[in-house]
Amino acid sequence: MSPQPAAVRDESPFLSVLIPALNEEATIDAVVEAVLAVPVSLEVILIDDGSTDGTWGRMQRWARHDRVAALRHGEQRGKGAAIRTALTRACGSVILVQDADMEYDINDYPRLLDPIIKGRAQVVYGTRVFASHTAHSYWYVMGNKGVTTAANLLFNVYLSDIETAYKVFPREAALAMNLEAKGFEIDPEITAKLLRMGYRIHEVPVDYVARSREEGKKIRPSDGVKALGVLLRHRFWKPGHIAPMMEVPGRHARPADQHAATAEKHVVSRS
Repeated sequence: MSPQPAAVRDESPFLSVLIPALNEEATIDAVVEAVLAVPVSLEVILIDDGSTDGTWGRMQRWARHDRVAALRHGEQRGKGAAIRTALTRACGSVILVQDADMEYDINDYPRLLDPIIKGRAQVVYGTRVFASHTAHSYWYVMGNKGVTTAANLLFNVYLSDIETAYKVFPREAALAMNLEAKGFEIDPEITAKLLRMGYRIHEVPVDYVARSREEGKKIRPSDGVKALGVLLRHRFWKPGHIAPMMEVPGRHARPADQHAATAEKHVVSRS
């Protein structure tokens, strides 16, 4: 489907959806189309991380839509670098990270956003329920559980899936984090810093069907080792590298009721 420009541009969208992609020509159109159909005021920030297929060309076509921006790395820098680049362009009060490979179901957006809209949470993670028909690798699932268990022990929390791509958090928190990761270690870095800043992470179940390596799965066993190192480093980071949530002037997360008011104002009615 060809992108069609919207009639009215949201000057201050509620949600910024960041979509990093590397060689996702086969799925990027379906992902963007589905995101734009979500009934909430949003913008889409596409970031091509040095693709060698037709991903960038498709992103450029979507950039004609007034709710879509397309950015590009001239060479592959990693998922973390792509997210950091996309954050420089994001204008929404809430950030959502969306993979471009169709492993996650965009129909879960209402479930992810509902706790924020209703003022029950400021940070929401979509936790995956792994089963034989949704996970291609036993070791991948066990590695994810190991990294999540390490985070729970280090930060004294009880989370079920810190490696999920579906992370929803305030833009103010994103700006205050000073993210450093270049690759997949961006996920444990975001989690560690949100916890260090005093946020409580609300989890909701989401649908997930993993791709195989042959289908384009990019994460490697070495990324799990890196994730453990990131968790350790940020758990014992010296005070001052990340200011606590309420001590970040002009950047700390707004109270949940303020997020709720913003969200309700920007929910699109289809009645």
